[in-house]
Amino acid sequence: MPKRLRLTRRFPIAMSEDGYRRLRRFAQEAGLDEGEALSFLFENFDSVTDHTNLTHRLRLFNAELEARKR
Repeated sequence: MPKRLRLTRRFPIAMSEDGYRRLRRFAQEAGLDEGEALSFLFENFDSVTDHTNLTHRLRLFNAELEARKR
């Protein structure tokens, strides 16, 4: 029997415009709403990310973060 999707947590988040546009595009392509798309991504995080690429991208993001906040 498939596991029922219960959206039990709601929390305020801050997201860049580029990130939100990409989330909306992914959700639309997958036929999901934004909350369902985020649930899918985080529930399947290890299988939808490449660890080496993720580490590299995270390092780049952190290096640029202070400049992006201004």
